[in-house]
Amino acid sequence: MTVNQPEPIPEKGFAIKDCALTAIATGRRAQNLRELRHILQEIHPGSIYYHFWGGLLRPRYYDREYKNDFANWAATSLHHQTLAERLSVIDPNDYADIERLREELLDTIDDVLDATEQVPWAVADEQFHFMRSQIVVFSTHHLVAEPEQLKEVVPAMTISSVFYHFIDARSRTDAHVDDFRAWLGGMSPRYDDLCERLAQVDPYFESLPRLREQLSELFNDYFGGGAS
Repeated sequence: MTVNQPEPIPEKGFAIKDCALTAIATGRRAQNLRELRHILQEIHPGSIYYHFWGGLLRPRYYDREYKNDFANWAATSLHHQTLAERLSVIDPNDYADIERLREELLDTIDDVLDATEQVPWAVADEQFHFMRSQIVVFSTHHLVAEPEQLKEVVPAMTISSVFYHFIDARSRTDAHVDDFRAWLGGMSPRYDDLCERLAQVDPYFESLPRLREQLSELFNDYFGGGAS
């Protein structure tokens, strides 16, 4: 999902990056639930990524009760609350990769189709348009030399930088962890507890500003509270 693999984080420093999420039309669209399922089965994984995570970086005009675009469409266009609720509670962090997430989506839709006599349809102008994401990454020319600096640096990060380092990192690193843990985990066992705390933060059900607050509080508590 990332345009041009960025250079790795330096071994002795944490390079702060920023990003912009671009949406690319795939030309695929669904009018009803069966069509949605058919396209989901074969759509590029970047599209599933976009419809789960893209809303964090783009303006949203609907209730955050629905955590992804599929759930929102099920509720507002198909008017199928059961499906919307089931799709909304799917946490992409629970799956090792996009293909596992795709399987969960398909299984959930299959359950609803099997229990429904009539396939849910949307009106003509409320089709689901499959988009695809690309992330353009750029340097901020800011290097964090010591972990203790994170308590000052993180509160000043842009929300798109938080997205890149804490969310997008999980899809582009072999270990499927955020960049903070990738850096701290390779430094010293003394940061194992901090890495465990970071692992407990689930970014999916929070806004990016709130996620930044959580991370800021975590680093401030760890380094400012004498736990290090």
